[in-house]
Amino acid sequence: MNVSPSKENILKKIRKALSHPTPLPFPQSEGNQPIFHPLKQEIEVEFAEQFTKLLGKFVFCINEQELAFQLSSLIKKMDWQKIYAPEKKMHAAWASVNDSVTASSSEDCDVAITGCEYLIARTGSILLTSAQVGGRSTSVYAPIHICIATTSQLVYDIKDALQGIQRKYKDKLPSLITLATGPSRTADIEKTLVVGVHGPKEVYLFLLED
Repeated sequence: MNVSPSKENILKKIRKALSHPTPLPFPQSEGNQPIFHPLKQEIEVEFAEQFTKLLGKFVFCINEQELAFQLSSLIKKMDWQKIYAPEKKMHAAWASVNDSVTASSSEDCDVAITGCEYLIARTGSILLTSAQVGGRSTSVYAPIHICIATTSQLVYDIKDALQGIQRKYKDKLPSLITLATGPSRTADIEKTLVVGVHGPKEVYLFLLED
């Protein structure tokens, strides 16, 4: 098979290039190193910093009694009348929430109170699943979302949370795994930040030391 001079010239250049390989310009980018910097402070502090940067409101509680006091004080101060709490048996603090003012659904409430699966410190995110009572829609429909979590639910990165979900549920993964990262926001209109458009306008995180 005859090869044209132009093709032969190209093949010569390719052979020459292969005989002198060019070193990788960014050798650290081949997946051998972690993408994000390792945690340099307490994981609770890292989460609180990232969460509040996203306009979240963070409350740390050293025990159940303080949690109950802080939660009831907030409800009284804000005068919330319609409270939706599908997981109200999760903590003793639910006793501070008067059942007579509890809404029947997340679509008919002033505030919804839920737990979560994990807290992700690096991004200040809350990971919820449909396996929780009300976990599929509560954090979306409620105008204000209060999440109660414990320090044992803190992980550094999203992959750590997903691995935890895999270990917990094995081959029966929830149909929905979602991340809530601060209040809902958009800047679609004239690049002006608007909070509370497609979800809660306020998000509170009560972190219980366990």
